Amino acid sequence: MKKAIYKWLENNPKYKGIILNILINPVKTRPRLWLRLLMPFYIKRGKNAVIYRSVRKDIVPFNNFTIGSYSVIEDFSIVNNMVGDVKIGAYSRVGLGNVIIGPIEIGSHVILAQNIAISGLDHKYKDVKKRIDEQGVDTGLIVIEDNVWVGANSIITKGVTIGTHSIVAGGSVVVKNVDSYTIVAGNPARTVKRYNHSNGEWEKVIDIK
Repeated sequence: MKKAIYKWLENNPKYKGIILNILINPVKTRPRLWLRLLMPFYIKRGKNAVIYRSVRKDIVPFNNFTIGSYSVIEDFSIVNNMVGDVKIGAYSRVGLGNVIIGPIEIGSHVILAQNIAISGLDHKYKDVKKRIDEQGVDTGLIVIEDNVWVGANSIITKGVTIGTHSIVAGGSVVVKNVDSYTIVAGNPARTVKRYNHSNGEWEKVIDIK
């Protein structure tokens, strides 16, 4: 039923625009006050999950938002599911001043430090006969698997998967997938260490890609 409604709206842009205008302020590009008041009824929050009051919650009911048990979104962060689902697992922490824009899936026991930008969208720009702000967006699912630590001031771009038990060094710009059990650093981020399961050591590597 939901998919049928979405398909109908895509084929009827006039009505889609009317409905979006009812739900979202076109200037502030955030849910209207009446919708924000209903937010507790359509977001899914696990046991003892914490979303601090200062978090900007650009969360709408036509995409999913879930946060698992004992997970935390700290002060001054922004969470936006307007163009894709945002799913956060259990026992994960979104640090101070993070920007989280769907579509994104964050696993369990994930640590996101401060001032990280993770965006599952890019603005289209190729048609120079149109303004950039009227060309729409492209989206790509970001997946951050379990037991990942992302350092402060990092950027993770759309479509990237970060494998389990990996580390993104502070200030990195991640534009390609990160294998499990690796440490990446730099702009663009490259592999600097990889865990060797046979000897139980993190070993330096040279990423020449």
